[in-house]
Amino acid sequence: MTPGGKFIGIDVAKRQLDVAERPSGARWSASNDEAGIAGLVARLWKSGPITLIVLEATGGYEIPVVAALTASGLPVVVVNARQVRDFARAVGQLAKTDAIDAAVLAHFAEAVRPAVRPLPDELTQALQGWLARRRQLLEMLLAEQQRLTMTTGAIRPQIQQHIEWLRRQLREVDTELRTLMRSSPVWREQEDLLRSVPGVGPVLATTLLADVPELGRLNRRQIAALIGVAPLNRDSGLQRGTRRIWGGRAPVRATLYMATVAAVRCNPVLKGFFDRLCAAGKPKKVALTACMRKLLTILNAIARERIAWKLHTHLTSITISC
Repeated sequence: MTPGGKFIGIDVAKRQLDVAERPSGARWSASNDEAGIAGLVARLWKSGPITLIVLEATGGYEIPVVAALTASGLPVVVVNARQVRDFARAVGQLAKTDAIDAAVLAHFAEAVRPAVRPLPDELTQALQGWLARRRQLLEMLLAEQQRLTMTTGAIRPQIQQHIEWLRRQLREVDTELRTLMRSSPVWREQEDLLRSVPGVGPVLATTLLADVPELGRLNRRQIAALIGVAPLNRDSGLQRGTRRIWGGRAPVRATLYMATVAAVRCNPVLKGFFDRLCAAGKPKKVALTACMRKLLTILNAIARERIAWKLHTHLTSITISC
């Protein structure tokens, strides 16, 4: 790690940007609008070379400032808020204000130095937005279906009407996703490769292409850790705890789980793997998690090698060494 450098933390709110700099300790704020963002970019450029700028994901409020910083050539990365809060607790910073959060982000940038990732292009951002909307509709649909089972009387028809409306909305979103996916020749090719694997449907393929741009660029251990399907040790001294999966990209992991449930029935490789683990005494939940990791490894190899499953039955042997 190269010593020195200038590190910027920006806490993003709906109307204001709080900025902190390390190691100088300088702090200031700007409005979260076009004029304020332009002034922020100009000030950062005038301040001299910057090693890294870190922001938290804040549900979309950070997008305009990140886009402006990226367009100006400044090194910026958006990090998970949980990581930053864990870091703040680790360094003893328990108080929380916007100004303090900006200082913590600058400290996080200096100490951790997360890798700069390119901002998704406009088409990818649109795809991510439709996927997020699909998840929201599914959550609302599930909640209404559960309410329907516990409701009697005059309220039931209203809930049923809402369920039907949600289902129509879900179909419309799926149509938008399909149109968007097929509008890009690159995405069409990648989706066809991923869907050549038995058990992989349009939802998992779209989720991977939108939310996992690293697919095919990492090795099997790195991609498993990124998504959160790599079991983590919980050992201390002579005690050996149960390994569990944790962290990673939860929405992707949830979609991968549903696809794996289908794949262990129709995919001969995963079905045989699942049956062997169960026969060896592994709990079904553990066996299914191992199958999630294996399916992700296979898809990662397909994305890297650009080889369809049905054309090369030896593909699974490739994944073992990757």
